[in-house]
Amino acid sequence: MTKTKVLFINTEMQPYMPESRMAMIGRNLPQGIQDAGHEIRTFMPRFGTINERRNQLHEVIRLSGMNLIINETDHPLIIKVASIQSARMQVYFIDNDDYFTHRNQYADENDEYEDNGERAFFYVRGVVETVRKLRWQPDVIVCQGWFAAVAPVYIRKHYGDDPCFRHSKIVTALYNDTFNRPFHSGYSTTIKCEGITKSDLSEIRDKAVTHSMLCKLAIKFSDGVVVAEKGVSDELLAYAEQKERKILKATEETLNVGKYEKFLQSFGEPEEAPAK
Repeated sequence: MTKTKVLFINTEMQPYMPESRMAMIGRNLPQGIQDAGHEIRTFMPRFGTINERRNQLHEVIRLSGMNLIINETDHPLIIKVASIQSARMQVYFIDNDDYFTHRNQYADENDEYEDNGERAFFYVRGVVETVRKLRWQPDVIVCQGWFAAVAPVYIRKHYGDDPCFRHSKIVTALYNDTFNRPFHSGYSTTIKCEGITKSDLSEIRDKAVTHSMLCKLAIKFSDGVVVAEKGVSDELLAYAEQKERKILKATEETLNVGKYEKFLQSFGEPEEAPAK
């Protein structure tokens, strides 16, 4: 058996988040892949609803301390870690006082946060910078949910030549985790950086960014797509088929880790990055 290194960029995980299809998979899939003999790293945002004391989170000083610039403003990156003892699995948390510590997941009592797009971009950048500091080279990167949807274009285009990610394959897992408040029309400018061109962001450039647009951007720069629950729009599935991405339909009630493992290992040696 070939040992595969798998990076999970999760949005939700049990026991840190309420029960949901995504949180269940976010918790059990990394453990299943690890138990099958592979090497994993697992991340999620440190949303303000996560109780640090109860879940025994603590800051990793050697990984923290970097500032990430979002819309010309510095935001300190804080890395925390916790362990799920029963699974022998560590979970890294991306934290920041402005974006996560004092906030709920996506919305306050009034509405969805206006800067959810920026929060998601900070999260993705935090994961990437932490993996680089760890000097760990994932073979496959699994991006779960729209909060991780900018990861494929960011990794593929901005860090495509970086030793940590040069040979990585990217898989986007689609859920019904939609949002109602579109990102502002300047969002493409927010996430554009060296290596990312205007044409790369054609799905979202100069537009109010909807959930469907964001997911299409993720699919465009992914090698594979997982339909992780029932109800994912036919439009997104058709787009993945049009782009000739490998597709895994994994909507069964019971998580089939073996099915996922076979899919993640199916990418083999790296080929030219998708850019259709």
